[in-house]
Amino acid sequence: MRPKSAHAAEKGRVVRPIRGLDQIGLIRWLPGIYTLRHYELSWLPRDIVAGLVLSALLVPVGIAYAAAAGLPGINGLYATIAGLLAYAVFGPSRVLVLGPDSSLSALILAVVIPLSLGDPKRAVSLAGMMALVSGALCVLAGAARMGFITELLSKPIRYGYMNGIALTVIASQLPALFGFNLIGHGLLDESRQFALLVPTQTNFTALAIGTGTLSTILLLKRYPRLPGVLIAVTSATLVAGANGLIGRAGIPVLGPVADGLPDLIWPSVRWNDLGPVFVGGLAVALVSFADTSVLSRTYAAKTDAFVDPNQEMVGLGAANLASGLFQGLAISASASRTPVAIDAGAQTQLTGVVGALAVAAMLLFAPTLLRDLPLATLAAVVIASAFGLIEITDLRRLWRIQRWEFWLSIGCLLGVALLGAIEGIGIAIAIAVTEFLWDGWRPHSAVLGRVDGVKGYHDTARHPEARVIPGLVLFRWDAPLFFANSELFRSRVLDAVAESPTSVRWLVVGAEPITNVDVTSADVLSELDQTLHDAGIDLCFAEMKGPVKDKLKRFGLFSRLGEECFFATTGEAVARYLDSNPVDWVDWEDRTK
Repeated sequence: MRPKSAHAAEKGRVVRPIRGLDQIGLIRWLPGIYTLRHYELSWLPRDIVAGLVLSALLVPVGIAYAAAAGLPGINGLYATIAGLLAYAVFGPSRVLVLGPDSSLSALILAVVIPLSLGDPKRAVSLAGMMALVSGALCVLAGAARMGFITELLSKPIRYGYMNGIALTVIASQLPALFGFNLIGHGLLDESRQFALLVPTQTNFTALAIGTGTLSTILLLKRYPRLPGVLIAVTSATLVAGANGLIGRAGIPVLGPVADGLPDLIWPSVRWNDLGPVFVGGLAVALVSFADTSVLSRTYAAKTDAFVDPNQEMVGLGAANLASGLFQGLAISASASRTPVAIDAGAQTQLTGVVGALAVAAMLLFAPTLLRDLPLATLAAVVIASAFGLIEITDLRRLWRIQRWEFWLSIGCLLGVALLGAIEGIGIAIAIAVTEFLWDGWRPHSAVLGRVDGVKGYHDTARHPEARVIPGLVLFRWDAPLFFANSELFRSRVLDAVAESPTSVRWLVVGAEPITNVDVTSADVLSELDQTLHDAGIDLCFAEMKGPVKDKLKRFGLFSRLGEECFFATTGEAVARYLDSNPVDWVDWEDRTK
């Protein structure tokens, strides 16, 4: 019996799969209700404590990522509250924490900045509509069981995307870290302006506070049980407020946060903005679900839980719909806040509910709590999180084992950094799909022979010592057979016949790797059969899969060739050939008797 994980044993529980007889009907779409129905009172103290600890991190991080996305900080808190409450009901993971995230900030910023023209209200509406688009797409895709679409985001693409996002986010936050503002268009323009303004615009007091905050966060990461972000942010806020640095040194600060809770508002955008907003929402949906699904699967494995990826998409979509309707922005799973909740003892989705309610209580009863928070400190929080996005080790691994995927990752990085997040990830996906299709267009093929002492039939190009049976060509095609490669298939078959050292009587296609045949390729097979027949050569197939054979029957090709031309194994085809044709051949197995 497989032992339970250490985490599950520590928590003293086994998380049951979100499926079963009690998941029939509406409750199937409400995993939070399932959890509530099976909730144990022994979990409650840990959920409450974990939620309160989590709330202290949700506030500064939510504000920081909203600012990084070009929005007022309060909208990050609105997104946090609405998203956590919605995910607690619809999300399948018991420990995942959702909220504004650095991986989405650049996507939102890329759409909001050029369309809002500096109008904060319009920026909020644009971001809210992006969240609605993303949420609706996720819900529809999850209901249609389309969680597989994120498989387009391969690891090299994710590495390149995250590295490009990290570079973009760090560059966007450097001006705030140095105590001034600038408006740039793209990484190159922002970098150029930053270099020009640093000598004259740097606020050294703000820079000292920001670098101190950044150093504290990075130092305390060595101690995962300590809330490093909370300690750093609280210390910086107290230093700035208590020593009069805000007025005396002119340190830019967050200022008063709007009090009260958000209203339910449908975001209003212009008709000509719908295209960019939809494209941005689609990119957000892909990236946020890729991030969320990876984290969800990781923590599910640690707790012996089952998480349905389609329900995960529904939960993420519901959270984004709630965020968009309550003046928030698109959200995703957090790789920094989720571990905080787990380390604090989180047991179920109730942790996120407690955290959301604590943030809401702050907005209602203590809205001035963070008015002295330096903007340089917020920039440091975002930069520290961006450092966590950078992936170097696996890039080195790609360089060692698969160079083209390394360059794919670098291309995605440069695309995101230089062209924008949406364009960069689109280019990377297009390159990856093209590479995949190229493998199908120009696949490997081989002429097979017999190697003494080795069972089976093997590629003569890799085994020059292999012996070929006189008059028999064994040809293997290592790909599906379809319209784009069928002519190449015919050409390589005829080349194999022409290069045979003896006059060919049979050509046997080792069809085990052929997983599909379409109409075009079936017609090419028919024409090839006629060409070979005119030359006195029989065309046969070995190891063809049943579904492929069924297609040939529908196309009428099976009956034309005849059932006797299809063999279960290559060995059977060889045996039949040797029985039908007198050739001088001694197999190595016979010679060892």
